[in-house]
Amino acid sequence: MKTQTTVRVEENSYKEAKDILKTLGMSYSQAINIFNNMIVLKHGIPFDIKIPNKTTLEAISQSKNMEGDFIGISDL
Repeated sequence: MKTQTTVRVEENSYKEAKDILKTLGMSYSQAINIFNNMIVLKHGIPFDIKIPNKTTLEAISQSKNMEGDFIGISDL
């Protein structure tokens, strides 16, 4: 049995998500069904939701400002 629901999402991210899902051969509804099934399977949100720590916030800031040390593939 199926049910119909309404959700409110930001228009820009909705359109971008639909485009990405279309590239993957999937509809928005199919993706929502997968998300719902994963919530049931995992008994919660199926990915970590965390507040970034100070070190991570600093790294994010540096990357946005193109600061800090950078490494390339050859450095690995």
